[in-house]
Amino acid sequence: MAMLMACPASFAQDAKEIRKERQTISRLAKSELTSKVDKTTQKEAKRLKKEGWVVTPGALPLEKQLERSFRMEYEYDANLFPKYIMANAQSIAENYDAAKTAATSLAITNLAGQIQTEVTALVENTVANKQLSAEEAASITETVMASKNLISQSIGRTLVVVECYRILNNKNKEVMVRLAYNGEMAKQSAKKAVREELEKKGNRLHEQLDKALGL
Repeated sequence: MAMLMACPASFAQDAKEIRKERQTISRLAKSELTSKVDKTTQKEAKRLKKEGWVVTPGALPLEKQLERSFRMEYEYDANLFPKYIMANAQSIAENYDAAKTAATSLAITNLAGQIQTEVTALVENTVANKQLSAEEAASITETVMASKNLISQSIGRTLVVVECYRILNNKNKEVMVRLAYNGEMAKQSAKKAVREELEKKGNRLHEQLDKALGL
């Protein structure tokens, strides 16, 4: 009965997160379509185009995709934690869909690595602020660094902020994607993975995770 009661709340939370993400995308899209692309972004788009990269029909121009990516990369919350964790990946296959799927999977693995780095920095900061001892922080950090696969599996909905491709000489398709993952959700993903590992070890340090991650 408890499980049945929990389901509606879970669905409501998922719907809320999806709505929030779509609102974010909508705001970004509106500003991107009317804003002027800066010279640095134009230069990067020109370089990629020279290398043969193009976007699919109907997608935002490459300049606009890069502009969105750069803007999101440098957004931080009040505690200077990234609002979005970003990761790139490229993959080659005989067809576009297969290459995109492989690139997305690799990008998610790369996201897990970025989350590891950011969470480790947060844990180290708790030592500087004397919220955790150096020994406690070292144990948590060790578990974080050993939990990349679990963090990867805990990652939820991501945003594709850059997607382009090029056709190689052998007619294979190479797809490049850049994903963004909500910073707060990244903390939750890391917390879930690391907590499980600490609990398996019988280590009560999982009680310090909220303090380290600011949750």
